[in-house]
Order: sequence, then structure tokens, then C-alpha cells
Amino acid sequence: MQQTFTWIFLLFFLSFSFAQKVTIKFATLALEGSTWMEVMNDFAKEVQDKTGGAVKFKIYSGGRQGDEKDVLRKIRINQLHSAGFTGVGLGAILPEVRVLEAPFLFKNHQEVDYINERFFDRFAKGFEKKGFILLGWAEVGFVYVFTNTEVKTIDDFKGVKMWMWEGDPLAEHTFRAFGLSPIPLSVTDVLTSLQTGLIDAVYVAPLACVGLQWFTRVKYMIKPHLTNAIGAVLVSKRIFKKLNAEQQKIVKEAGKEYFQKLTELSRKDNEKSIQVMRDQGIRVINISDAATLKSFDEIGAKTRRELVGVLYGKDILEEIETALREFRSKK
Repeated sequence: MQQTFTWIFLLFFLSFSFAQKVTIKFATLALEGSTWMEVMNDFAKEVQDKTGGAVKFKIYSGGRQGDEKDVLRKIRINQLHSAGFTGVGLGAILPEVRVLEAPFLFKNHQEVDYINERFFDRFAKGFEKKGFILLGWAEVGFVYVFTNTEVKTIDDFKGVKMWMWEGDPLAEHTFRAFGLSPIPLSVTDVLTSLQTGLIDAVYVAPLACVGLQWFTRVKYMIKPHLTNAIGAVLVSKRIFKKLNAEQQKIVKEAGKEYFQKLTELSRKDNEKSIQVMRDQGIRVINISDAATLKSFDEIGAKTRRELVGVLYGKDILEEIETALREFRSKK
């Protein structure tokens, strides 16, 4: 019996010692020194430590591998293996995930967390069918409209020259529901376009507004938020399959833990960024008029219906809306 246990231990030790070493090449737009990168580095270290150095992440930060379209292309040809994506990149892989960014869907972070947790497995299966493993949500945060003209009613929006992320049907449908003809531009062209007056309004999370310096060219921030911008970390199924079962478990568990932490820290950074902008003279307009808020909800509902068959199916939208109504009734 003792000899049998000795052989089992030896075999386990040898299998661990000679486990295939895998380096996962990871790309992100996040800059070195940012909260995003601090958490990502901690995640990578934990994975490396818990796998005895067998699984490592080689991280390319600051957009060195290009924008999300470039990164996705490189993952598909195996030059990269993993990345942090915003909703636009995630939607290029699995369009239905954009339902989580539908306008005026969520009222607060508690609702976001409830839906993200409840539907995690469904979206994870969807990404897996597309060749990716969902390691965890890493949201960008609540998105607000920033303008150069004071906006307090729906009618006030109609004179605004609104930017739209080029090629994003969700943004296009949303702003057309406001009665606007949004101006499509790439993210890199926004600051120059604000400077020249081609546009005078943008939609963005506060942290990104500060980081991109857009706040230097706008005067007002409009509340309530327009939507919640999602984000997530994905790894290609192709390289994930090279990990053994224990390594896969380690990567998944660490991903869920660290990217939840990242979401919490990002929310704090967004709140700090609002204060930074206030200190620089940005005026926050809190719209509280009941009729206007009702109009926002109607615009949200209209836009969500229009995007059925464009980005997502009727079933997933109705499941999420029903889950939210149940959650609110319990609250």
C-alpha cells in the first residue's frame, strides 16, 4: 500500500514538473501605471505562481498591438491569444452581448452586477462557440453625455452635434431616437473634431473622458447616465486547450476574482474623475424632471426593440428585462 501511494505521488509530481509551458500573449489599450494594468499584472503573477511558472502572460499595454479590430484579427491568426475588450470589440465576436449596453437599461451598479452574474454562463457559452473563453467582466463604467451646450430637456438635444463611434449600430440607433443625426468618427479623431467644432458632444465614461483629454473641450456633463459600457477579458480557446484541467481552473478562478476587483476599482476611478472634471470647471447637470426622465426610458425601450434582430434576439432582451423587473420588485 505504501509503495502504491509513493508511485501515485511520484506520477503526480512528474506530471506537474513536466507540464507544458504556455505563454499567453495578451493585448490591451490600458496604459502602464493605470489601475487596469496593476490588476492585470497581479492576475498574471497569481496565475504564474499557482501553475509553478508553467502558464505566463506576456502583456502588450497601451495599444501597442493596435486597436480592438487589429487585436481581434491577430488573435484569429494566432499572433496574439488574449485581450481586454470594450463592448465594441466584444460585439464584433458575439453581437448579442451588446444588449448589456442598451440605453437606459440599468439604474445603478447593483442591477448591473445582478444581471452580469445571472447571465455570465450564457454569454460564456456564446463566446466559447465563437472560439473564446470569457475570463471575467471588466466594465468601462457608466457612460454620460458631455456637451458644450446646456441640455436639460429632450428638445435641448436637438441642436447638438453628437459624435458617434464609427460603425456602432447601438450608438446610431440610440441617438437617432433622440432625433439626432450623429457624426461617425473613430475614437482617435474625437479630440481634434471637438477642437474644430465638427462635433460639440460626446458620450464616454468619466475616467476615459479625463484620460483622452476630451473634458478639456466640453462644458457640461449630463446625468443620469446613458448606458453602462461593458468590458471583458477573453482568451482564445485554441491556446486555452493547451492548458491542463488544473491550469484552466486556476486561470478561470483568478480571472473571476481579479476582474471583479478591477470593476470595483474602475467605479471608484470614475467617481474620482467626475470630481477632477468638476474642479476643472465642468458643470454637472442633474436632470430630475419626471417628464424628461420618462422620455429617456421611452427612448431606451424604443432603441432596445429596434436592435432586436440587429445585434441580439428578442429572447435575451426579454429575459434580461424580466430579470430586472423581478430584481427591482424585491428591492
